[in-house]
Parts: sequence; structure tokens; C-alpha cells
Amino acid sequence: MDLPLSKRVQKIAASPTLAITAKAREMKQSGIDVIALGAGEPDFNTPQNIIDAAVDSMNKGYTKYTATTGIPELKQAIIDKLKQDQFLTYKPSQIFVGTGAKHVLYCAFQAILNPGDEVIVPVPYWVTYPEQIKLAGGEPIFVETGFDADFKITAANFEQAVTPKTRAIVLNSPNNPTGMTYSKAELLAIGEVAEKHGIYIISDEIYEKLYYGDKSDLVSIASLSDALYELTIVINGVSKAYAMTGWRIGYAAAAEPIIAVMGRLADHLTSNPTANAQYAAVEAYNGDQSVPESMYKAFEERMERFYPILESIPGFKPKKPSGAFYFFIDVSEAVRLKGFESADVLADKLLNDAFVAVVPGSGFGMPDYIRISYATDPALFEQALNRMKDFMKN
Repeated sequence: MDLPLSKRVQKIAASPTLAITAKAREMKQSGIDVIALGAGEPDFNTPQNIIDAAVDSMNKGYTKYTATTGIPELKQAIIDKLKQDQFLTYKPSQIFVGTGAKHVLYCAFQAILNPGDEVIVPVPYWVTYPEQIKLAGGEPIFVETGFDADFKITAANFEQAVTPKTRAIVLNSPNNPTGMTYSKAELLAIGEVAEKHGIYIISDEIYEKLYYGDKSDLVSIASLSDALYELTIVINGVSKAYAMTGWRIGYAAAAEPIIAVMGRLADHLTSNPTANAQYAAVEAYNGDQSVPESMYKAFEERMERFYPILESIPGFKPKKPSGAFYFFIDVSEAVRLKGFESADVLADKLLNDAFVAVVPGSGFGMPDYIRISYATDPALFEQALNRMKDFMKN
């Protein structure tokens, strides 16, 4: 029997990153030696002090409902972190803690969008942005960037895309899938356009700790003026910075009316994030930072070590990242050399013939690219690069 389903939900595309990860896992379980380079999560375990804090909270009986938008201790830890790292001042009523940054983004789009509102999304983009915008009744407006522009939108590109329906722009720095980062000057120029037209800025800063340059160069656009502070919804969390992807703790910092609406929405979606995960996040922000910092250094070392090898693979044209833990690679020449129809076919062949799982760029809006994650055991990652090189030379 064919029963009716929601047309809205049927229009939503599946996540290619999760699909690739699931397929690689299935192949591994069947005995195939697949090296998965698709997942967007650190290969380190959560630091022990954070795990201990979660266990301690359970032993103390902190296993009940909490306030929907987060426990006071975690809100204060986030406030202190934003003050110290980004020179931003917020009150507890301006902080929303959700079930991962993905859930927080969903609530943010639901809070600010009405049917037909447009959201400017630079290409390439994280796969979830367009789908969440559509779920909120909005329309993603894609603005092309490109390899030579370091995959970043400019103020001029932004201005050209603005219409009377423009409600928001999404910025992700450091970026997934490219690893590129906006400078203070670039953010100031983009901010001027947003101020001029009264446009919200969704500033996804989830990879903020994974930045390889001078930390003084990495700023939040919310810190650049009073107007931008009011217009910006800062999105962040513990997933990437503290190897806590499975704990599902993210947050938003924004003007009180936005946070209040997000909280009311979450009342009917999820209630509070998991209690012991919140106490673990308190320890993440307030506890010893030496283990996370060693993780950041390891990612930078891997990037420097493997980038020259990647450049040597025939038909591969990578862009050297300045943050996150991804290489975003133009494989249009590799596709031509192999006589394939597309980079999607190349990705499929790499999985089935070379046993290396990569994410096709089509899911990020750039079909001539692939993304690989070096948040992977270095020995396995080097083996994967050698498999891809052999595949291209065969």
C-alpha cells in the first residue's frame, strides 16, 4: 500500500558523507580492507578528563531533565570561552545549547526564516545547509566561488546576490569541505554588506580551534562591530575541538529574541541535550587543554606531511588548507585521464577498485571535486594515498 508522505521531507537529499561512511563500514564488515576518508570527525578519543566528568555527573545523580537550553554551568563555560577566545560578551539568556551543532543550526534557520526567504550560501558548502534552509521554508541562493578565489565569497559577490528577499548569509570558517579561512579584512567587507541590508549572518565556527595560522588572525565576525554582534548567530560546539562528535553538544550565541524562539522550538523537538554530555562539555571548556591542543598540532603536522604526496598523484589538484582536517581536490583532470563520466564515478571506482572511500564534491555543490579527511590514522592515510596514486597510474 502506497501511503502519502510529506512532500517537504521527500525533497530533502540524503547526506553523502554519511552515506559514504555507511557503505565503507558495510564493506569492512564483509571483510574488504577499505580505508575510509569520508567521516568528518577526529580519530582521537575524547580526552579522559572529559569522560571522567560525565561519569562523575551520573554518579552524583545528574541524570534528570535539565533546562531545555542548557545547564547554567555549561552556559557560563561557553560565555567565558567566547569572552576569552573571541572577545565577545554574552549573557546566559543569549546562549542556546542544543543536541549537536547540526540541531542548533536547524533551530536557528527555523527561528529566522519565513516561506520564500532567501539565504545566501557560498559554494562549496557543507551538505546540510541547503536542506535545513529548505526545511525552514527558505530558498538557498548559491554563490559560486572557485579554486582561484580560495573557495571564499567576496563582498562584491555577496552584494550582487542580495535581493529584497535575502534574509541571511551562511559563513563557515574554517570551512568544511575546503579547510579555507576568512581573514579579518574579508569578514569586515562582508559585514559591511550585511549591515547595509540588515541581513542575518549564520557564522558556523565549529572548526575554530583547528586553525593552522596565527590565532590572532582568526576572528568571529560578531566581534567586528556592534551591528554585526546583533546580526550574527554564532554556531559552535565541542564535536571537532574536543573529539566529542558522539556526545552531541553544540551551541548558538545570539540576540536574546532569537535564542528565546530557538528555546521554545526545542521545547517541542528534543527538550534538553543529554545531561551527562552537558557536564562533560563543561569539563571540555574549563578543564586541561593540553590533550586537545596536542590533537590540533597533530592535524597540522599531518596536513604538512601529506599535502606534497597528494600533489604528486596524477590528475589531482588540491588546495592547501589553513584549518579543519580536509583536503578538497579538483579531480577534473583525473576524470579526463581515466575516461570517466564524472568525479562521482571516480569516487565510486576508488571505493570499489582501490578500496578507498572519499566523498564526491557533488554533495558540496562542486561536482569536479572530492573531499578526503586526514582525521585518520597517519599510516592508514598514507596507505590510502598510495592506493589512489597506484589507481591513477594503472
